[in-house]
Amino acid sequence: MKHSYWLFILVFNFFSAQKLQVVDAENGKPIPNARILLYNQIVYTNEEGFAPVDQSSVNFEISASGFQKTTIRDFYSPVKLKRGYKKIDEVKLKKVDLKEIFEDVVGNYKKRYYSEPSLYDVTYKEKRSDNNQIHFLVIAETKLWSKTNFYNPNKSFDNNLQMQLNNVKYFKDLKSDSIFVKGIKKFSEEYMGNYFFNFELKRTLAHIKNKASKYSGWIFFEQGNEQLITFSIKSGLGIEMKGELKYNKADKVITYFEIQYLQDQYPIVKRRTGGGEEFDYQLGNAILAFDFYKNGGVYVPAMSRIEANKYVAYYKGVKHERKISRELIYNTFKKSDEKELTPRVAFDKDIWDNISVKENKNNTILLTTEEQAFVNKKLSDF
Repeated sequence: MKHSYWLFILVFNFFSAQKLQVVDAENGKPIPNARILLYNQIVYTNEEGFAPVDQSSVNFEISASGFQKTTIRDFYSPVKLKRGYKKIDEVKLKKVDLKEIFEDVVGNYKKRYYSEPSLYDVTYKEKRSDNNQIHFLVIAETKLWSKTNFYNPNKSFDNNLQMQLNNVKYFKDLKSDSIFVKGIKKFSEEYMGNYFFNFELKRTLAHIKNKASKYSGWIFFEQGNEQLITFSIKSGLGIEMKGELKYNKADKVITYFEIQYLQDQYPIVKRRTGGGEEFDYQLGNAILAFDFYKNGGVYVPAMSRIEANKYVAYYKGVKHERKISRELIYNTFKKSDEKELTPRVAFDKDIWDNISVKENKNNTILLTTEEQAFVNKKLSDF
């Protein structure tokens, strides 16, 4: 699929009846990344707390990290989620053995998460900014097929994951003057691994098990069988991490995991452009998140997200601060007896250079005000 300098394929006009907003009951602020589990699909709120939910929707569950899960019997908006605690000074933390939990989940991963062939309808969203200005946005509907829902580095990429590119709803690339590379043309092991929770879980556990590492985990609050655990890790390799997870103590699974790699305090290093010109470069922070839910008695992915921000380059007297994000929302799940997707994305080139398959589906994502403004702008406006 070839794209011109910029391409805007399709715009949806959303009516208020199709929007549901989720906010904090304490202060009324929007809650991003809240999961809404509808009858036949999953959607998430955007950065402004909005999600595409029709007024006819009933009996759906809303959950967000740090908030109490709730079930909505009849549609109304906004939905106010209560925090998992009343006052921060009333929180009584209880220490947990982080290493023990991780080792147990890693050792029994294929028993506790669905590990058979499966097929998902996925909303793929990727955004890149330079100096707080969006210069790349793509939202597409894809299909993902996985043989085991488990990353195996000894297998080819196609034996780990296959993707079919369906409707490309939005695609706009201004080809920013940033010296950062536009994108990854070929999937590296890490790039592919970041699609899978077991890859990140093993990486985190490796840091914990380093002899010089220090780590701690604390139960922040509980709701039923689910515990919210906050953690921090100072790896013996010189990497600092912090994050949180939801742990189901009955099923012994991690249902939500978010980790932040704190790297923006590292010293500036020298790098070179493709043309050989030297510039100063400083690492930023990275966040990875994974969300799971129980479907038909098995745990399957609902969302994965990776963000990178504060990656800075100083080139010819100009500061470039980069922010990128990639989010996959697994709208539907079904067990699959298929052995492959046809046609499927060739991972040896940019995803958006592949041919898309057209399908008529309901939209499962809403643009933020900033994203909509970016999409609506003409080239002459930049």
